[in-house]
Amino acid sequence: MNNERFVRFSTEKSILSRFGVIREGALSVLNFAPWEGGSETGERLNVQEIRLLAPVTPSKIVCVGLNYHAHVSASFSADKPPDTPLIFLKPPSSVIGPKESIVHPEQSERVDYEAELGIVIGKLARFVSEETALDHIFGFTCVNDVTARDLQKKDGQWGRAKGFDTFCPVGPWIIPRDDIDFANAQVEGILNDNVMQSGNTSQMIFSIPTIICYISSVMTLEPGDLIATGTPSGIAPMKPGDTIVVRIAGIGELSNTMVAQSH
Repeated sequence: MNNERFVRFSTEKSILSRFGVIREGALSVLNFAPWEGGSETGERLNVQEIRLLAPVTPSKIVCVGLNYHAHVSASFSADKPPDTPLIFLKPPSSVIGPKESIVHPEQSERVDYEAELGIVIGKLARFVSEETALDHIFGFTCVNDVTARDLQKKDGQWGRAKGFDTFCPVGPWIIPRDDIDFANAQVEGILNDNVMQSGNTSQMIFSIPTIICYISSVMTLEPGDLIATGTPSGIAPMKPGDTIVVRIAGIGELSNTMVAQSH
């Protein structure tokens, strides 16, 4: 089978164009729903024999900064936890999928990985309460909030540092909300087979319902929007040739390799 084959996922309500996944047994073999001529084929595919696209095409990516106590302690930008969720945006153009390359921009001398749990919104959310916040979640995925750390410090604003093309790897798939213990999930960042980050979502400063409630009080969250919930301590720079894996219990592994920028 051609390794460059693309697979388009469907959902129960067809909310997203690259959405999925149905798990069956081991994560290495999945029941995907390839689209041919506008309908599902029902064909069974081995995940090792296909090219997975990013499982979301969000209208926006909302990220939460400094959401683990240990990460706050190691941060250059804060000496105490924030009083409310610290949110910022990454552009949709930064999204890439599993095994796609992270490009080290020439403008930066230090580019870091940040392993994070991602929330995929399933229905419109505006002024949502914490009590009803979970009803607006479709599922969860792995996110790497790649950051040009030197530019973040230099600019003060985070838009350039967080916004380069390829700076938001997402995947490898989406796990439905009820199929993962998202409040007690281990989040790891693994650089060249070395575990550099290891935290648990139970250590978050702001819980997932709090995050959704807060963001929806500022902006409307639409189906397919992605929220990155913050990273544990242990961030470090990458260089071309390095491979970074975001591993989250109950979801799987998102792997990407860094390359130098070329013109």
